[in-house]
Amino acid sequence: MSNSISTVEIDAATKILKLLGDKTRLTMMAMLSEDECCVCEFVELFQMSQPSISQHLRKLKDIGLVEENRKGQWIFYSINTAHKGYPFVQSLLAHLPDQKGKLIELEQRGLRVCCD
Repeated sequence: MSNSISTVEIDAATKILKLLGDKTRLTMMAMLSEDECCVCEFVELFQMSQPSISQHLRKLKDIGLVEENRKGQWIFYSINTAHKGYPFVQSLLAHLPDQKGKLIELEQRGLRVCCD
């Protein structure tokens, strides 16, 4: 297994850092590094409107950092691990506090499965 370090062009890194400079989007990415989520779960977690959450996700999707997967009438979001900047994003997220607890709490409140 090689231990090569992936590099990201300055322009690409700037776009990624600019988007992740927003606390909500950064937290979303940290949560998505744990598991896929749908808009309604983010609405509950962030206590924000659905249009506001969708706008944040659209910005992440527009540069390809997140992808969507339709399950019935619901759309679930996940990190696009095939994105060229994924190793860069992954290294940033590794320095953040674990977000799994928020997802577990949501599940315990019976809200984690609200999209099934």
